[in-house]
Amino acid sequence: MGKTIERLAIERGHTITHKITHGIENEDLSEADVAIDFSVPDAAFENIKTCIKNKLPVVSGTTGWLKNYEKAVKLCEAENSAFLYASNFSIGVNLFFELNEKLAKIMDSFQNYSVAIEEVHHLQKLDAPSGTAISLAQQIVSNSRKTGWQLDHAEENEIPITAKREENVPGTHTVSYNSEIDSIEIKHTAHSREGFALGAIIAAEWIRDKKGVFSMKDVLKNMT
Repeated sequence: MGKTIERLAIERGHTITHKITHGIENEDLSEADVAIDFSVPDAAFENIKTCIKNKLPVVSGTTGWLKNYEKAVKLCEAENSAFLYASNFSIGVNLFFELNEKLAKIMDSFQNYSVAIEEVHHLQKLDAPSGTAISLAQQIVSNSRKTGWQLDHAEENEIPITAKREENVPGTHTVSYNSEIDSIEIKHTAHSREGFALGAIIAAEWIRDKKGVFSMKDVLKNMT
């Protein structure tokens, strides 16, 4: 992801001031206008915290660290900085999120359908389920009578999520509603990582010079 973001950012006329693989707290970030964090779960919060304390707007697409998300939000507000997290920066996935919300509202009136989510990613992905799958599940919970989600084995009023890891799969997410009569599903399939990288760059361009805590919904409002 880092290499793809670097290439696309340069193509869009930006300059890369830092490429950090460890020890961000020791870096002089004063030259940068915005930071993009695609790291690992154990490092993400420290990266975000350091950027916020340096008043450097930060965009993060790392998943698996969200137990510290509220801490990041409170710190951003206290420091009057800027922070944007998204489980997936792909513009297509964020349109998929919009469809998912609308479909969940419709299907809640038809209790004979059960809902399930499946996600498939490359073998190198460290967390399961994916942040995108969790976001999809949370959207359904917010727009239906479902009470939560579980990986693999869910209770009656929860959403089961299946996570698969295969070679060379950038990311595929399917939300399915099944009854004895038929099935309805919506699906997003990424063909490369470029969509994720481009979305992160667009978000970084958008958040520059802003203050506050944002999401990709805020970015998309300015694209439509």
